[in-house]
Amino acid sequence: MSVGHVLALPALQSSGSLAPRDEVNPPGSSGSLRGTDALAGYSPDENVPDSPSTVVPPEDFELAPGQSEDEDLGLFIDLSNVKNPQPIRGGTTSPTDPGPRTEEYDRLNSDLYIPPGTDEGSVPNAKWPFGLSHNRHGLAGAGWAREQNVNQLPIATAMAGVNMRLSPNAYRELHWHKAGEWAIMLKGSVRVAVVNDEGQSFVDDVTEGDVWFFPAGIPHSLQAFENGAEFLLVFDNGSQSEDGTFLLSELIQRNPKSVVAKNFRTSPETFSKQPEGQLWIFPGTPPPKDIEKQNVTGPAGIVPHKEAYTYHFSKQQPLRVPGGSVKILDPLTFPIAKDFSAALVTLEPGALREMHWHLTSDEWSYFIQGSARLTVYQAPSSSRTFDFTAGDVGYVPVPNAHYIENTGNETLVFLEVLRTDHFSDISVNQWLGLTPGQIVKDHLKVDDDFVASLPKVKPLILPGNTNLTTSNFTGEPL
Repeated sequence: MSVGHVLALPALQSSGSLAPRDEVNPPGSSGSLRGTDALAGYSPDENVPDSPSTVVPPEDFELAPGQSEDEDLGLFIDLSNVKNPQPIRGGTTSPTDPGPRTEEYDRLNSDLYIPPGTDEGSVPNAKWPFGLSHNRHGLAGAGWAREQNVNQLPIATAMAGVNMRLSPNAYRELHWHKAGEWAIMLKGSVRVAVVNDEGQSFVDDVTEGDVWFFPAGIPHSLQAFENGAEFLLVFDNGSQSEDGTFLLSELIQRNPKSVVAKNFRTSPETFSKQPEGQLWIFPGTPPPKDIEKQNVTGPAGIVPHKEAYTYHFSKQQPLRVPGGSVKILDPLTFPIAKDFSAALVTLEPGALREMHWHLTSDEWSYFIQGSARLTVYQAPSSSRTFDFTAGDVGYVPVPNAHYIENTGNETLVFLEVLRTDHFSDISVNQWLGLTPGQIVKDHLKVDDDFVASLPKVKPLILPGNTNLTTSNFTGEPL
């Protein structure tokens, strides 16, 4: 280019946007995708139109027992059988909810929909129903699994859960995990097979209520018997996913065929019938009734009794107390699970797992039967109440205080799981009962009779009244 000449550049064009009249719409359509700019903001020509009232009139809904009582009583509100339930507490007419809504969610979660007046501040969600988890199916109808980890329940950083089903004779294929696996049988029976790093083998049959534990990295398999099985897995890592398991099928397929042949001193054709992809959960050959036929043992022998990977928790008798029962399994009796402690608790209708907190571990809970509620108290001044039914997971971070109350008309059965070397808690009742009485009186402004009634031994469970509108328990023993 010679000096003194100027290169003319084309003018920039504004891309703009198509006006409604320039839209190209599909055949058979009418109207417009967009309005005009005249609809933006205030216009002196626009009047608020008359519209139906958004207030739901009293004749269009019913109140549940206790709903009009003082909101700070925080009575459980059973919405299961009332017409068009409304979020009213401590009144009779307001506030109401004209929708949109899904009533079944409100009925199942009445303490979120109509919170006690004592709920305050912000508390992370402490509930996840397995019924909302994606259900991954195995091969040829052999079973399924659904999980709860931090993706579903972000607060649950220390533990994750999997609910797994094996159809009759189905396998959970040979595998291992990055996390430790604690499990309890919910239904049916399973044969477990394990090999440890010393070359010792272990095989056992477990049934409903029994427990197993496999440390991280220990390979194992599970096979259901002829009636099938369902069980609950709890992992010691809140990020653990069932989809992140180390599988034998993948181990073979993800290594060069020549290396696999060299490793097993065979030819690549040996594995030519192996199906593509994961086996994961798949149909199996019925296991022999005689466990000795599958008790394969090498020179290192079997796993020593004190290191057994199973515990027949179903045969342990619970401690029975007024209102329910408790039985505990922790490393004191199941040493292989050195960082897992659990309590299986039953509560009769209206009964309460007393107010308490844990010292060294979050609590991961699973509700096996019945319905319940739980309030989480979080320092310094926040609380939130959650409702649970069978198949739900609850989670309470250490050292938040909480209780569990049976809100149904059947026995409540639930599991409390801790990541600790022994099961323990602080009982609010015992704490105050072992604190000098005058200190308690000065703090709570209570009388001598109340102080004298406080127990010096943990009640664990307190019986209640099947009438959940009852709030005066004066004179009832602790």
